[in-house]
Amino acid sequence: MRAALPAGTVTFLFTDVAGSTKLLHEHGDGYADLLDAHRIVVRTALARYAGVEVDTQGDAFFAAFERASDAVAAADEITVTLGDGPVRVRIGIHTGEPLVTQEGYVGLDVHRAARIAAAAHGGQVVLSRTTRDLVGSELRDLGEHRLKDLVEAEHLFQLGAGEFPPLRTLDATNLPVAATPLIGREREVAELADLLGEGRLVTITGTGGTGKTRLALQVAADLVGTVADGVFWVPLGALADPGLVRTEIAQAIGAPDDLDGFLRGRELVLLLDNLEHLLAAAPTVADLLAAAPRVRVLATSRAPLRVAGEVEYPLEPLDPTDAVTLFVERARAAGRTIEPDATVGALCTRLDSLPLAIELAAARTRLLAPEALLARLERALPLLTDGARDAPERQRTLRATIEWSYDLLDEDSRRLLARLAVFAGSFPIEAAESICDANVGELSALVDLSLLKPIGGERLLLLETIREYGRERLAESGEEETFRTRHAAEFTRLAEAAYEQRAEAEAEWSARLDRDHDDLRAALDWYANTNSDAALALAGALGWFWFTRGYLAEGEARLRAALAASTANGRARARALTASGSLAARTGSVDDGRRRLEEAVARWRELGERQESAAALEALGWLLVYDAGDDAASLAVFEESRSIRQELGDFAGETRALVGVCQVLIALDEVERAEALSHELLDRGRDDVRTKHFAIHYLADCALIRGDCAEAEERYRDSLRAALELGDVVETSIEVQGVAMARAGQGDPRRALELAAGVEALWRSLGTDLHVAFWDRLLERYLGQARAALGTDDAAAARARGLELTFEDAVALALG
Repeated sequence: MRAALPAGTVTFLFTDVAGSTKLLHEHGDGYADLLDAHRIVVRTALARYAGVEVDTQGDAFFAAFERASDAVAAADEITVTLGDGPVRVRIGIHTGEPLVTQEGYVGLDVHRAARIAAAAHGGQVVLSRTTRDLVGSELRDLGEHRLKDLVEAEHLFQLGAGEFPPLRTLDATNLPVAATPLIGREREVAELADLLGEGRLVTITGTGGTGKTRLALQVAADLVGTVADGVFWVPLGALADPGLVRTEIAQAIGAPDDLDGFLRGRELVLLLDNLEHLLAAAPTVADLLAAAPRVRVLATSRAPLRVAGEVEYPLEPLDPTDAVTLFVERARAAGRTIEPDATVGALCTRLDSLPLAIELAAARTRLLAPEALLARLERALPLLTDGARDAPERQRTLRATIEWSYDLLDEDSRRLLARLAVFAGSFPIEAAESICDANVGELSALVDLSLLKPIGGERLLLLETIREYGRERLAESGEEETFRTRHAAEFTRLAEAAYEQRAEAEAEWSARLDRDHDDLRAALDWYANTNSDAALALAGALGWFWFTRGYLAEGEARLRAALAASTANGRARARALTASGSLAARTGSVDDGRRRLEEAVARWRELGERQESAAALEALGWLLVYDAGDDAASLAVFEESRSIRQELGDFAGETRALVGVCQVLIALDEVERAEALSHELLDRGRDDVRTKHFAIHYLADCALIRGDCAEAEERYRDSLRAALELGDVVETSIEVQGVAMARAGQGDPRRALELAAGVEALWRSLGTDLHVAFWDRLLERYLGQARAALGTDDAAAARARGLELTFEDAVALALG
């Protein structure tokens, strides 16, 4: 018989044998004897320090202690006795106040202790801050760590002075922090992990509210530390265009424009979340997997993707016991301690054990006891199943549950919930106040009822299922046009403010617009259908953002569509033409981009907007740099831009124009003037990474033209580091070409041709092929030498090796 479980303040101890599979392979039948000896050690220590063995599974122990000091003493005895033997256990200890039921312990503290143990290594004992504060002994501070249940960071400590690798926690991934651990789903987590181990595309399917996202996040979290290049979450719920899925993946994983090249050779797991409305992007997912054989995808969707190799995993509601545990835990979080009795079981059954429905109901325990909740549900649910007749019963029940929570709101809160559905993604509190006439008290009430989620940084988020319901209510209210228009106007004001202040705080405004990009897209989509002139103005204000953040194809397409749909002239068209011309040129349409920029310059002149005219001239100058044989025209427009900015007293703008002037001087082989101007640019651009990057690059060019390849290589590498800081993939690739030429000039032809081919592969993947006459001459001068030095066959072999490089590998080679 198991001893009575300690109650009140309890310290939990979890142990697990590290590397058990490896031990089994190494010792074969002898592993059973090793495991038995280990169990004797653990049980002896538990008995000596009054530990109660709560559960044993395989080679893992779960024990409880009335005193934290006893748990720590037992852990110390276990590790000392096992010593450096073949069996080494990881141990986690945490103290809390769990509920004690007939089935055992219930509560977050149990999960926390288990996850602390899972983060440790064999022979290591890790304690929570709560336990550390109780024992008061000298412990090694391991700092704060996110644990695999995605709860907030936990401050952890180590018993003893042993040296171990970093804890196996979630500090190197973009997985979001959730407020609560996953309850139940152990079988599903294990099955999905096995499926991802065997295949490369697994899709979790199920109706809204079954917990697909939460389960997928847990599976992803458990993979952190086992996948060489990381596990990344790509939320797609707010995306409307399937064509942007590649862009969202690239942004989430921090890839440059060359997504295929970035993924090639990497071992990654991508969690593509909420794909059901983007099924047209399924071929995109298949293409990525084909291009990157070590990438795996875990997707969530209400429908499968239907592509080759996909394994569908239909997700069912919670097990009844886990459903009750979830209700009790969420009610406890809401401030009410509830026993897991028959009433709670009946409630969960009535809610079909759907996690979202249970969470919504449990939030109501602030006001209503479980008996009252059950009575209300028994009366309300039969009347609230008026969804589509062909919808699954559980989906109709979930809808009824949301509607039931909605009906319990007062009229003002109902109205606000519907209005908040205008937001496409997460949104700042001040936007809810200005667009939806919300106040903090009303927003807090919706947060308390789990209808609205705070996500940090004074931002809020509607769950997708609730947003869909809110949109229906907004449409029925007759207020949809009013609040969609207010939403679009508010985000237009944000875009306009960013446009006007981008020169003074480009990084800050760019980051802000990126956070609100989903709502900016929604505003553009609304205007595209209701007000083409407003769409043109908004798209023009966002052009610089799309250019700097790498949304090149999306930005060019939106600007082209806005220009075609609107007949507006004046400032809005001139600004859109400026942005559209720059984006078109960057995506390869140089002639089209030139026509747009020349028209933009003419329109700005007609309007008398000298600052804007100077900016458009600068953009035109850069386009002309890439139009072979037009150096004179390029120099003329850069000089005109510089002159205007001098007259306006715009020092930063004048410096940007001088960067272009210096480029043309180098193209014209005026090396002495270019070097002098480059040094001036270095002095001017001390606090501007882009200006510093160009200045160093130009000094490298001058050295290369003179034949001083050692100096050129050093400067190209410095410029390469600055380009990496900017995140500009094209500028980075040009620096790699520079290093390639410098290596060729120093008698390293193989490395030179490999690096040049790495850039060639990148440009192929981007669909671009940049040519500047003076640069092409330099490339032929130095790479021609390299090809001649190696001979035809060896040169071809070096190029073939370079074409196989990922661009990141080419950069690493260039940096030495």
